[in-house]
Amino acid sequence: MSRSRWLVVHLPVLAWLVLVWVLLWGTWSWANLLSGVGVALLVTVLLPLPPVGGGVRLRPLALVAYLGWFLTDLCVSGAQVAWQALRPGPPVRSAVVSVQLRTDSDLLLTMLAQTLSLVPGSLVLDLDRERRRIALHLLGVRDVADVERRKAGVLTTEERLLRVAGRTP
Repeated sequence: MSRSRWLVVHLPVLAWLVLVWVLLWGTWSWANLLSGVGVALLVTVLLPLPPVGGGVRLRPLALVAYLGWFLTDLCVSGAQVAWQALRPGPPVRSAVVSVQLRTDSDLLLTMLAQTLSLVPGSLVLDLDRERRRIALHLLGVRDVADVERRKAGVLTTEERLLRVAGRTP
């Protein structure tokens, strides 16, 4: 791969690493920016990541819809967990569930696991790629029907990610 092609392929990663470097230092300066570029180049050259395959084609409109849904769910779930923590009464019930997934793409499974873990009230315990199963801890379940609704919500999240990736659910 030529140097110019390598730079074009790795430019988003380099930009992200430089941004994280500057944010970690807490102040913007030319020294932070240049040292961030140096560190980003060292990281990408010395610790290259394997290529991610899977035939993912980004669908911008689906991505915007997904991000809107995610931010809404983040706010609503955060308020629900806060209420569960502060409300008087008996302890909140939780459940550990396993959900059969449809996708086998490493990238989409990782995105799904990250999405589910970032939303308050759920935590990924295990992800079995070979069997396409994900195990979750769910906080604040009311009954068996609520558990089934939450499991269906995991599949809905997977469908949204499949749409973002240009795959049909």
